[in-house]
Amino acid sequence: MEIEEVRLENLDVEGFIREQVEDISSTVGNGLAINALSGGVDSSTVTMLAHKALGDRLKTYFIDSGLMREDEPEHIAGLFRDLGVHVELIDAKDRFLDALKGVSDPEEKRGAITHSFYAIVFAELAKKSGAGYVLQGTNFTDVEETVAGIKRQHNIIEQLGIDPETEYGYKIIEPLIQLRKPAIRALGKQLALPQELYSRPPFPGPALAARIIGEVTGERIETVRKATKVVEEELCDTGAFQYLAILHQDRVTGIRNEKRDYGLQIEVRCWDSEDAITGSPTNLPYETLSGLAERITGEVPGVVSVTYSISKKPPSTIEAL
Repeated sequence: MEIEEVRLENLDVEGFIREQVEDISSTVGNGLAINALSGGVDSSTVTMLAHKALGDRLKTYFIDSGLMREDEPEHIAGLFRDLGVHVELIDAKDRFLDALKGVSDPEEKRGAITHSFYAIVFAELAKKSGAGYVLQGTNFTDVEETVAGIKRQHNIIEQLGIDPETEYGYKIIEPLIQLRKPAIRALGKQLALPQELYSRPPFPGPALAARIIGEVTGERIETVRKATKVVEEELCDTGAFQYLAILHQDRVTGIRNEKRDYGLQIEVRCWDSEDAITGSPTNLPYETLSGLAERITGEVPGVVSVTYSISKKPPSTIEAL
């Protein structure tokens, strides 16, 4: 890779913000830009950088793919409204579900999501608004894992030799591409993001599709969404780097009311990590794990089994897909 990493210990936070604001402003000039807000640490930080640089010449959109956490679009739009940033919600649920129909291979799923975002939704928004640029929160780890062939991140475009202006009709600006998550959190804090945003656990670009093994359907999304809510409520005070729920593909035998309940399996992962390069499973107390299992099997319809992953990264990865 030709991108030079800027590590947290070497980061001049105020200087970096000033430099990126100037770069965004000079790049966009008198034109318009679209900002792709998902509510994660990276996209939220980019939103504030771009808002600071462009003001009303920034059009911020939250693309509701139908793959997000429970009530996420409205919640994030409300938080940014309080920060003085208008966010327009775009309902694209049907488009993403159609693109994912019948697809079970992880890389094909990521490819379908990338195409839906960039070739369809953003292309239409850019054309409609007249914007020539899309800002997004690509970070150094996204590029590193994609280039290394570990897994393709949905937001990696130019680093794979794709010219977005030729393919999609707009250019892409990536202000955070030299930074990993800890450095981005420091920027978000300096930019006055609420702690809820700059300290929240990472969430994958393909969203809950990256946490469903096998085909993504509306019913399966709802299952992993409910499980995610429980996991995040139960583990938010652990101090872990990231915690998530994964829906497995095969059904497993369970028992309810003294009868067989051929149901679903949820895998819980919880990680200690500094920068997502390596990670170790958090040593959670048995009472915590037991409570997770009780809530998930009791509150998420169809789930009869809950497991906890104890593999390190590597050889595992933080997300399942």
